[in-house]
Amino acid sequence: MAAQLRAVRARIRAVQSISKITRAQELIASSRIVRAQQRMRAAEPYSRALTDAVSAVVSRSASISHPMVTRAETVRKAAVLILTSDSGFCGAYNASVLRESSRLRQRLSDDGVPADLYVVGRKGIGWHRFRDLSMAAEWSGFSARPSYPDAQEVTETLLATYGPDNDADEIYLVSTEFVSMLTQRPVVRRLLPLEIEDTDGQPPSGPLPQYEFEPSPDIVFDALLPQYVASRIYFAMLEAAASELAARRRAMKAATDNANDLLSRLTREANNARQAEITQEISEIVGGSNALAEANAGSE
Repeated sequence: MAAQLRAVRARIRAVQSISKITRAQELIASSRIVRAQQRMRAAEPYSRALTDAVSAVVSRSASISHPMVTRAETVRKAAVLILTSDSGFCGAYNASVLRESSRLRQRLSDDGVPADLYVVGRKGIGWHRFRDLSMAAEWSGFSARPSYPDAQEVTETLLATYGPDNDADEIYLVSTEFVSMLTQRPVVRRLLPLEIEDTDGQPPSGPLPQYEFEPSPDIVFDALLPQYVASRIYFAMLEAAASELAARRRAMKAATDNANDLLSRLTREANNARQAEITQEISEIVGGSNALAEANAGSE
């Protein structure tokens, strides 16, 4: 009984230590997620303005044949950018993104299109290295707080491989969309060539501005689209950072609740073991007292 009680108490101390760690992680994520959401909202107007500008260029130029808006007849290779986190304790956040990237690679493979992988985040880098999947480039150290220069560095690497004079004819982005504090879903977006949809209605942001293009729309695209791609990647990084913190907060809260439930069960088990030990001691005392009394009565 004593050995069982010591084992239960050791488990209680271990679970208490784990509960303190998960609770601290939950509080840290809760304090940082508000700032991450603020950064995401602050970057949204610039990204939306660039999107409107690109839409205006495309809509006002029916004969444009820029490689960033014209899809190749035969896709030779695709570049896939995957956004993961640098640290763990965030539940299925990384697993869902990597699973979505695997589906994209399989779909491209079925179409006969090889894919070059560009991975952001230590978790994604480690996942690909463990499976001996080659990566064209990798970045880490800024998943929780990305900056615009980080997005520009990634953009320059991707654009250097894109176009008829290079290998890649498509660029895809696999990241996490922040829906709410409770919902974050992995998404696949094709960054280049741009997906153009014909519509008769007004865009949600209102009528497109009237632009005059000098010297030509193609030259405007050369200057505008790198900034557009960088802003899209930067906003995706900010959204992924907020999603990572929300997923970590939810995962750590669930872990803390599970630890508290386990503590309650172990405490009851320790109390039962202690009660059994006390009962056994009382029984031994009573038995010894009765034996002593019987011995004394026999001697008389």
